[in-house]
Amino acid sequence: MLECLIMGDSIAVGVSQQRKECSAYVQSGISSPNFVKKFGDKAGTPAKSVIISLGANDFKVNTREHILKIREKVKADHVFWILPSEEKKPEAVKAVEEVAKQFKDTVIPRPEGKLISKDGIHPTPQGYKDLAAKTKVK
Repeated sequence: MLECLIMGDSIAVGVSQQRKECSAYVQSGISSPNFVKKFGDKAGTPAKSVIISLGANDFKVNTREHILKIREKVKADHVFWILPSEEKKPEAVKAVEEVAKQFKDTVIPRPEGKLISKDGIHPTPQGYKDLAAKTKVK
């Protein structure tokens, strides 16, 4: 069993750079449906904790359907979801919150203020450190 597993998009890439002890199936710009196609079989890798960041790159797809496929495979004691931007992707945020609630997972909001870069999407280096700290099981 892995200590931790990180799955998802560019935000997951950034968190994996801070959590080097974790295994990672990540790709910048990946959508939820493409993640299912490319890494879906890896989602069932047993881990003490799993960190997922998906939905920010979804356009005209049913985010909930795809992230549910991933979540149903996850075998972990603790699952953390990093939310997409509420302002840019409210439908994806809703989907993540619904799936997380269904499985009693922990939801981590996207950093704000000085912890988010000028693009309004990606955390700053300190923002990634903050996210990484919030994904550690205590």
